[in-house]
Amino acid sequence: MAKILVERSGPVTSIIMNRPEVRNALDNEAIELLGDAFREFEGDDDARVAVLAGVDGSFCAGADLKEISKGANYVAWAGSHNGTLRTPLSKPLIAAVEGHACAGGLGLSLFCDLRVVDKTAVFGVFSRRWGVPMSDGTTVRLPRLIGMSNALDMLLTGRAIGAEEALQMGLANYVVAEGKARVEAENLGRRVAEFPQIATCSDRQSAYAQLDLSLDDALLEEARLAQAAKEQEAQTGAARFTQGAGRHGSFERERAT
Repeated sequence: MAKILVERSGPVTSIIMNRPEVRNALDNEAIELLGDAFREFEGDDDARVAVLAGVDGSFCAGADLKEISKGANYVAWAGSHNGTLRTPLSKPLIAAVEGHACAGGLGLSLFCDLRVVDKTAVFGVFSRRWGVPMSDGTTVRLPRLIGMSNALDMLLTGRAIGAEEALQMGLANYVVAEGKARVEAENLGRRVAEFPQIATCSDRQSAYAQLDLSLDDALLEEARLAQAAKEQEAQTGAARFTQGAGRHGSFERERAT
């Protein structure tokens, strides 16, 4: 049985972790297969948005501790040179979280741009109990996302964070009904995919790039990244606006090409 499944529906690619017997914990083979799925999505010009989900009511329980206990080489998912979670993708990635997103599963959710969670979602650094450190980007991405105080609370106590608390601290973007995380994440993905893509992706790229730049350099990079959209999308978009599209805050729109 494949450890990573890929399903495509128009511009949305769903990448699904498929190890239900261990709450979708990832062994070394599975994390490499996940990287392959990400690269395939990146290389598909027809794929605009990806959704990352797990089967059987769980997102991901992190690294496979049984494999680690047998002495397997535990490669850092983010900090190694070719780590699966090292560099953000070039196109939007949305996490659909049901059940546990703990330890490395938390890191996987943080690698995504947005997190759609159902009411059963639970985030936590549960590996704190076993002395397994975070090497999946969590200690870097979590403080940047929810602030140092909230991040240290999670990292030091290992306590469980439910869906509503995750929403309050900015760890979750949307809370949906039980069992609906993937469906709603895919719906969100289709809405994002309908926007003109050059500007969507350049704005996203600028938001990530500014983390490592001074204010002046970040503003210059924003202008550089925006140039292609200005040349290829902005004029036609402005023309649609003058013809009545999108007036009064409406987001009803024709599919962008």
